Amino acid sequence: MLWVEGHRGELRRAERMNFVAGARWDERHAGTNAPGTALTVGHPVQIFSTEHFSRPVQPWTCAAAPVRDTYTGRLLGAVDITGGNHLAAPHSLALVQATARAAEAQLAALERPRTSADTGAGASVSALGRDEALLVTQRRRLRLSHRHSEIVVILACHPDGLTGDRLAKLLYGERTVDPVTLRAELSRLRRRVGPLLGSRPYRLCAPVRCDALTAADQLTAGCPHRALSTYQGPLLPLSEAPGIRRLRAVLDDRLRRAVLASRDAELLRRWAEAPWGESDLEVREALLAALPAHSPERAAVARGAQRLRLAYGLPDAAT
Repeated sequence: MLWVEGHRGELRRAERMNFVAGARWDERHAGTNAPGTALTVGHPVQIFSTEHFSRPVQPWTCAAAPVRDTYTGRLLGAVDITGGNHLAAPHSLALVQATARAAEAQLAALERPRTSADTGAGASVSALGRDEALLVTQRRRLRLSHRHSEIVVILACHPDGLTGDRLAKLLYGERTVDPVTLRAELSRLRRRVGPLLGSRPYRLCAPVRCDALTAADQLTAGCPHRALSTYQGPLLPLSEAPGIRRLRAVLDDRLRRAVLASRDAELLRRWAEAPWGESDLEVREALLAALPAHSPERAAVARGAQRLRLAYGLPDAAT
């Protein structure tokens, strides 16, 4: 532990379990706990009371998120909040995640000035199946905020750039939003990505490969197997930005149609077994038709299709 701050009474209670600066709270020495476990698994975690390994820690609840070097992706440490049962809520995890991102942004600002070499050839953005996109350049890995993810993906899909009005429409739709709001978001994004973000029009100043575009290109090339391998889930699934929703719907529809048209049992199985395809009756029935008559999978696939037909209130396939 590098430092511990809080209410004086809580700090005295924490001292009784050795939750003090200088103590070792990695999993090897302290067992399951939020800061140690977050460092081990590399992503935010929340540990509730009796989930702690050590009995003296079990009256507490904690949440922690890792902090990484934005240039190398190297794990630097973790930010943790520890307290009573009132912390057993989603906002505690969101708080430490936001704090970790703020720390990463501050550390990036303190490092050497960014140059065009940071945003040269080889930049990519991963946004399929992710609520927050990952931007990777030659020297840095950046986890983008929800809104910055939307902006970067939209600009990656419009390499010629967009006016402020057009970008605002794709982000906010018909809602009345003060232009200052968008300019402030772009200013914050520019502080993170430096020369990658250009203006007049707003654009990405170096080629950025977007996994959504890669999957679309693979479909255009007639390679549904490769496209399905690239596809890790819907594009920024929690985004309600009109521009993202349209890109997401078009890609999902194209990929699903390609899977159905292939009549390939492997592709159909992969789609049906994925979270986004588990309720797709048409794909399950296509898979059943694609399987050989002697396939041991047929019975399970048929049962799954029948369950979906009943859930949708459809008549039995045999009637």
